[in-house]
Amino acid sequence: MKEGIIGKGDIASVLEPRLGFTYFASGVSNSREERESEYQREKDLLLKQDKDKHLVYFGSLSVFYTKGRYQDHKLEMEQLVKDNFKNYTIVRLGNITWGDNPHTIINFFRKQKAIGQAFEVQDTERYVCDKEEFLHWIKLIPNFSCEMNIPGERIKIVDLIKRYV
Repeated sequence: MKEGIIGKGDIASVLEPRLGFTYFASGVSNSREERESEYQREKDLLLKQDKDKHLVYFGSLSVFYTKGRYQDHKLEMEQLVKDNFKNYTIVRLGNITWGDNPHTIINFFRKQKAIGQAFEVQDTERYVCDKEEFLHWIKLIPNFSCEMNIPGERIKIVDLIKRYV
C-alpha cells in the first residue's frame, strides 16, 4: 500500500501519493452489498484517518439517481467526512473502465460473456469514466475543501457493452 493511499482496489491502484493528502479508496465498492459489517468497516476505517490531512473520499454518482442501502451509506460517509475533517474533497464517480473488481458493471458483463451466459440489457444509461480522465481531475483537486463530480461519459448500456465488453 502506498503512503497516503488507503485501499488496494482499482481506484487506489492508479493514485499517486500527494503530500498532506490521504486518499480514502477503501470503501464498499459493491452497490449490491447487504452485509452491514462491510458498511461499518468503512466507517471505522475512515474515522481512524489523520484529521489534519486533506482527506479525499471516493463516493458515487448513483446518490443522485438511485435509492438504496449503498446510496444511503455513501451519503452518510460524505457527511462523516464533512463533520470530521477540516480539509476534504468528496469525489463522486460513475463506473470506471479499468481494473478487475467483479462488481463494476463492465466487469460483470465481461464475466457473463466469458462464461457464455446471456445477460439482460436494460434500456438505461450509466456514467463511465476512463483512467485518463479520472487522473486528470484528481490532479486538479485544490487544497481547500470541495466536492467534485466526475461523470465521464453518459452512455447507453447497449453501447457500453459494444465498446467495453
